[in-house]
Amino acid sequence: MKNVLDDDLAYQIYSVVEEIPYGYVATYGQIARLIGKEKNARLVGRALKMSFRYGNFPCHRVVNHNGRLVPGWEEQKKLLTEEGITFRDEFHVDLKKHNWQI
Repeated sequence: MKNVLDDDLAYQIYSVVEEIPYGYVATYGQIARLIGKEKNARLVGRALKMSFRYGNFPCHRVVNHNGRLVPGWEEQKKLLTEEGITFRDEFHVDLKKHNWQI
């Protein structure tokens, strides 16, 4: 299986990201499973990093499998806090409360 991001795959990822409800988060792995690429969570991350090229998506609602925020993206925590999302500590979303159950 190639680990390549093409436009079709990018739009598959973004269409899932658009479905994440306000006040919830999903993990890179969840999104990868939903598009049939369960072993490609990093590919999802790469797509989200380039999302500005494709449109405006709520990428701030995507965290790693432990709920960790994207290092260096200060605005992510602010956006999530505005949606009422709570945190276990400074860098981790409380996934027990806010993980999108698909």
